[in-house]
Amino acid sequence: MTRVAVIQPDITLSLDWEGVIRDASLSDAIPAERVQEWLGRPWMETVGEIAGLQVRRMVEDARASGVSAYLQVTQRFPSGLELPIEYTTVRLGGQAGLIAVGKNLQAVAELQSRLVAAQQAREQDYWKLREIETRSRLLFDASSEAVLVIAASTLRIVEANPAAIRELGMAPGWNFADEVAQRDRAALRDVLMRAREQGRAPGIMVHLGAEATPWLLRASLMARTPGPVFLIQLSPAAPAVPATQPRAMPLRNDALLEDMPDGFVAIDAEGTVRRANRAFLDLAQAGTEASIIGEKLDRWLAQPGMDLGVLLATMAQHGEVRLFPTQLTGNLGSEIEVEISGCAVTRDGVRMIGLMIRDIGRRVLPSGEAAALRTALGMLANDVGRVPLPTMVRNTAALVERACIEQALRLANGNRTAAADALGLSRQSLYAKLERYEIGEDREANEDRAR
Repeated sequence: MTRVAVIQPDITLSLDWEGVIRDASLSDAIPAERVQEWLGRPWMETVGEIAGLQVRRMVEDARASGVSAYLQVTQRFPSGLELPIEYTTVRLGGQAGLIAVGKNLQAVAELQSRLVAAQQAREQDYWKLREIETRSRLLFDASSEAVLVIAASTLRIVEANPAAIRELGMAPGWNFADEVAQRDRAALRDVLMRAREQGRAPGIMVHLGAEATPWLLRASLMARTPGPVFLIQLSPAAPAVPATQPRAMPLRNDALLEDMPDGFVAIDAEGTVRRANRAFLDLAQAGTEASIIGEKLDRWLAQPGMDLGVLLATMAQHGEVRLFPTQLTGNLGSEIEVEISGCAVTRDGVRMIGLMIRDIGRRVLPSGEAAALRTALGMLANDVGRVPLPTMVRNTAALVERACIEQALRLANGNRTAAADALGLSRQSLYAKLERYEIGEDREANEDRAR
């Protein structure tokens, strides 16, 4: 004989047409309560004030359509116990009234509370990890010892601290094995194999760079996504000697270049940053040179029509670039109008490009147009006392707006789409302003007179 499992509601309430409780019963899932005290009382009085409105709606829905939607209310028991109960109300046949059946959601509520607590604990652990990561990054950048992080699979440099970039001239993306002297590469492989097996390896002497400078190398293995990496610590094995010029990174120790008020950046043929002075770091809103070495310059130069691709194409065609106008976007979102000049050199088969970047944000207009704008603003100032202030403000705003639109068109060489992007306007809005200020008509008239 097949047994059929019968699921009993946690609470069953028999109601009359007005929602008055006529009978009540509880399942074993709820502790014993004197629910007989509810008999003769409106159901609305046994729940909270807000839940009472939900109870009234369930009663009205059951009377009108035969069944109500499921709603969660806080049920108050005679002993003072409060439980979250999910009810639905059903109309019985004839004049039998209504019946409300409810399910105890306390287990669900407890599970939700535990989930919230787990989420909060997880967020606390996340912020602790972020704090540890920040401290590790500060120690990594502040260390006077050259430290490299290289991929265990390819031996390419993933990260290099400022000391490594300064002393060794190595940057992210370079292959570390290529910088080791041929006679030391077998010993390097043995050290890295031991570090892979035991987690760390004792120091060995290696010779690095074109000058074969001796360095003491220590290696340890670290787990990291997407693959393990080696932490390479390097300290000079000989008394300090004057730093040599790093390969493909000229003028590293030139104090004049470092202290120049204009930004300087050296990039390779692919546009990867290999050297930058303090002025460029300020323009790019970067804290250290190590944070931008190995990055593409188009991270900061991405204005359509005046981006890194156009700059490199000009450099490839002419070998130099002069007064190239574009916009530099800093890491924190600042946008600066800049002018770039530079040239390319090739040494030992390596092509490097040096660029001087000058902030021209204050040089918005040529001197003649600036003088004309100042004259026009002076004429507006003469209207004080004769023209209402709101009218003067509108006239001044229109004058400045026209000057900005004309400057944007000049920078874009007449390209209205690029000018609209530079001004942060849609093309339709720009066309409307051109028509209002008759800027297009002035240009066409000048062209006709030139013909």
